[in-house]
Amino acid sequence: MGLIVKKFGGSSVGSVEKIMAVAKRIIDEKQPGDKIVMVVSAMGDTTDDLIALAKGINKEPYQYTREMDMLLTTGEQISISLLTMAFKTLGQPAVSLTGPLAGMKTNSVHTKGKLVDIKPVRVLAELDKGNIVVVAGFQGCNEIGDPVTLGRGGSDTSAVALAGALKADSCEIFTDVDGVYSADPRMVKDARKMKEITYNEMLEMARLGAGVMQPRSVEMGKYFNIPIHVRSTFTTKPGSFIREEYTMEDKEFTIRGVAHDNDVAKIAVLGVPNNPGIAHSIFSALADANVDVDMIVQSIRNIEKNVTDMVFTVAITDLPEAKKIVDRVADELNAIAVLIEEDVAKVSIVGAGMLGSPGIAARMFGALSTASVNIEVISTSEISISCLIKNAKLKEAVNAIHAEFFPAK
Repeated sequence: MGLIVKKFGGSSVGSVEKIMAVAKRIIDEKQPGDKIVMVVSAMGDTTDDLIALAKGINKEPYQYTREMDMLLTTGEQISISLLTMAFKTLGQPAVSLTGPLAGMKTNSVHTKGKLVDIKPVRVLAELDKGNIVVVAGFQGCNEIGDPVTLGRGGSDTSAVALAGALKADSCEIFTDVDGVYSADPRMVKDARKMKEITYNEMLEMARLGAGVMQPRSVEMGKYFNIPIHVRSTFTTKPGSFIREEYTMEDKEFTIRGVAHDNDVAKIAVLGVPNNPGIAHSIFSALADANVDVDMIVQSIRNIEKNVTDMVFTVAITDLPEAKKIVDRVADELNAIAVLIEEDVAKVSIVGAGMLGSPGIAARMFGALSTASVNIEVISTSEISISCLIKNAKLKEAVNAIHAEFFPAK
């Protein structure tokens, strides 16, 4: 007996048949006295299809962020209504709730919203009636009631945050893979499934491109101290647990995983004055437009003329807005040029074990060198090292690094 939050991703509910299978599985596994909250994503490629419709109207639809949220929130509403119908067809009382009806309050940053409060009063009331509560992930509403989406993977955040607010006994994330791997198993055939990974390591993996979890969802898990069980929709085998500390797994490897992200672009602002406040003028303008920046490098271009180059990366979805802002600021600063590269990718290693372990960076760079992969930009944190490379070399790079730190048994 317990209160359990279960999240199912788009691939898990990608068809009517899959929706019925999910409903049957939940009913079969439900124990007497269990209270179950489902958090569901849009079916299959529905979100991409909705974006494509918007692009049929305007090639840059994200300039109309509120209307994009109004459009995109419909995807999850389709899923929750169909899944609720499936439960009722199988004789299980259930009710569907949108994010706002479930008490999910956000800020007003459309398409990139953050949860600011959760008051699941309606969820608790429906659970007390004996219903399975099916909640639309990825969405909430701001203080005036406008719909706000939480960004790609936002249903993960909805689920973990709701589990925390409900003081749930567990939070299960069902997906099309059976856990968290040392690399994307679709790219690295020898990728190894982890039994456990810490919040900090998973947060860094997610931030650097591991698509199995959204970064904010891991932050929520850490904040509420809710263990997260990532597992497969299509098997009953245990998956991977994300928690504060390891409880059972020997830390065999210094590096926990290799992450990659090919949805990035590189922006170089060439020949700006090497004076105090220049970096602030560029990055504050981007921040004001809610454009996240990563992998920042500044290098002296000409000592005698006291000019420098600024190089950084942004998400490919933010590139149109970022380019407008950077072009404007570069003109104000009399920069020589602004260069854009879209054919790049980021590859990273993550692991708390690299703290106090000299030579980790050298091994990563050596693996890339052996694979004839050139490094364009390097950035580091306490538990990660990232390299920007050409997108065409990404698969070779990921496999070379993985082989270095996870040699075949």
